[in-house]
Amino acid sequence: MTTPDNSPRLDRPQPPAARRHPVEHVIHGDRRIDDYAWLRKKEDPEVIAYLEAENAYADALMKLAATFEETLYQEMLGRIQQTDLSVPYRLRGYLYYTRTEEGKQYAIHCRRKDAEGSSEEVLLDLNAMAVGHGFFALGAAEMSDDNRWLAFTTDTTGFRQYTLHIKDLLNAQILPLSVERVTSAAWAADNQTLFYTIEDEETKRSYRLYRHALGAGKADELIYEERDERFHVGIERTRSMAYLLLTSASHTASEVRYLAANKPLEQFTRIAEREEDHEYYAEHHDGIFYIRTNSGGRNFRLVAAPVSHPGPENWREVLPHRGEVMLAGADAFEKHLVLYEREGGLPHLRIVDLAASEKDLLKASRRIAFDEPAYSAALGANPEFSTDTVRYSYESFVTPRSVFDLNVRTGERILRKQQPVLGGYDRALYASERIHATAPDGTQVPVSLVYRRDTPRDGSAVLLLYGYGSYGISMPVTFSSNRLSLLDRGAIFAVAHVRGGAELGKPWHDGGRMRHKRNTFTDFIAAAETLVARGYTSPQRLVIEGGSAGGLLMGAAANLRPDLFRIVISHVPFVDVLNTMLDASLPLTVGEYEEWGNPQLPDDYEYMKTYCPYTNLERKAYPTMLVKTSLHDSQVMYWEPAKYVARLRTLKTDDNPLLLKTNMKAGHGGASGRYDYLREIAFDYAFLLTQMGITG
Repeated sequence: MTTPDNSPRLDRPQPPAARRHPVEHVIHGDRRIDDYAWLRKKEDPEVIAYLEAENAYADALMKLAATFEETLYQEMLGRIQQTDLSVPYRLRGYLYYTRTEEGKQYAIHCRRKDAEGSSEEVLLDLNAMAVGHGFFALGAAEMSDDNRWLAFTTDTTGFRQYTLHIKDLLNAQILPLSVERVTSAAWAADNQTLFYTIEDEETKRSYRLYRHALGAGKADELIYEERDERFHVGIERTRSMAYLLLTSASHTASEVRYLAANKPLEQFTRIAEREEDHEYYAEHHDGIFYIRTNSGGRNFRLVAAPVSHPGPENWREVLPHRGEVMLAGADAFEKHLVLYEREGGLPHLRIVDLAASEKDLLKASRRIAFDEPAYSAALGANPEFSTDTVRYSYESFVTPRSVFDLNVRTGERILRKQQPVLGGYDRALYASERIHATAPDGTQVPVSLVYRRDTPRDGSAVLLLYGYGSYGISMPVTFSSNRLSLLDRGAIFAVAHVRGGAELGKPWHDGGRMRHKRNTFTDFIAAAETLVARGYTSPQRLVIEGGSAGGLLMGAAANLRPDLFRIVISHVPFVDVLNTMLDASLPLTVGEYEEWGNPQLPDDYEYMKTYCPYTNLERKAYPTMLVKTSLHDSQVMYWEPAKYVARLRTLKTDDNPLLLKTNMKAGHGGASGRYDYLREIAFDYAFLLTQMGITG
């Protein structure tokens, strides 16, 4: 740690200094020097030593907060029902569910026959499977039609590299089959054929589809290979169980192939050839495909086509494009459709009666009513095709996650379970609202907030502002019992729904990507300025947080307006944009040319250079920062935040703490065990609160 005049502070631990080894990059006539490119050498003991030294430094600075951190952990743990049971869902005569047991890190996946007095069958005990691993995650889990075979994938490093296994549930034995790098899987109707996709070993792009025959004793057959490096493939089964769908998709286009599930040895047939900027996705119902397509407008419309001739020449429109409503999903059941829509920055679920005429599906439909100013709603587990019940989940900043069953015939809603908050939770003590900030170009940016009703509105409150704004991903408004540890200490929590997400449809995404990416950052700054202007907080009490592409947002915002924020918390941040996007060998790079641009093109390079956080670090004062990463991250490599912190240490002119914390056993999502993950949150909260002078 140094003072503004760069003299050492002997009363504090001193941060490690990363060795400088200049590497020159020249492209488009532009010369850049990277002093810390050597940190990419993951197997180099010097790299590991540096990361561990940064961890030791962070722990030393947080030593005085250790008791408070433990208090926060116990407080948050005390709100969780540690031994718990999910709401079971029905599938082919069985009830499937997960349960947790106190003291165990992971869920136990189970089923029992849908009959009174039936006994439990443990399908997968993730606790037993995780023994000996510092990280463990379950990926796909697909049951064969005869309920005997369970195909599942596991990751034991955090690198999101999953291995396929098959379990015989008749004898509880896992077959010797083991396939690496599997990204998706689906059974055919014969209970013997499994289709699965794998990723490229270097780029992690899901690009090949294979067919496996149980007990055949021969090599799995390569069915399809996606050669366009922008596209990823995935295999799934329709809810009707009649078809297998192979979808190839980039960020801006898609293509779907289908195969009758009872004819697994035949060839997949393409619905429509791919076109630039055309996305379409299919769902099956009674001899037709319902196809969600943006061919008639950016926010998608719904068309129908016969399975026998599903090409675009036979598409008939059943739900037109609506400029203010994003059709984000369409799920088919035997007697109804469920449409997932976004309007006014909020999600909506619409039930469509398929017995009505297709001439006006909107008149034959109804939305499920939600009345809070900001919330999240989504379909739950609905694997069965023939049912009059739709399961969905609902939550808000003040309403714990709730699982409902809706009878589509009668409209009756039954609350199956609401997330318990132990120790008492009085919803009336808290308020949630949505406001709008005006961006520099006049765009109205939604901001969702939650706080205790007794929190003052005089600028004195700590406010934690979260942001993301990329890939067309909408930031949900969700309940968190952990967050109560902030709210009950007088803090406010807010989410800025900036452009680059899809809260207001595909145009909202378009407005924050490629050559419009800077809108994401200026939207966020406008949200922060509005919160200050309205008295929710002040720059001295404002904390910002984001992860992954949201970490890019944190870095860009800190470069643009370091005076506006007191603290920056950045998780697995994508901060070395130019160097990463210039390296086509890295996972995800080529596919993301459609999100950020291709820096091999001069104009794209120059635009990306204007906002790349690592490139634009300057000699000036910066906010207090906590930067977190994971050694086995496959989405944003650990070296990006490591390089960012190392360089920032040489440039910052302030005495504000700068911490780099690396999880040496995890990946992009952090710790996998629920208790380990809770400790990570306790660390973040302890850092935030103690830096603000709040320790009780």
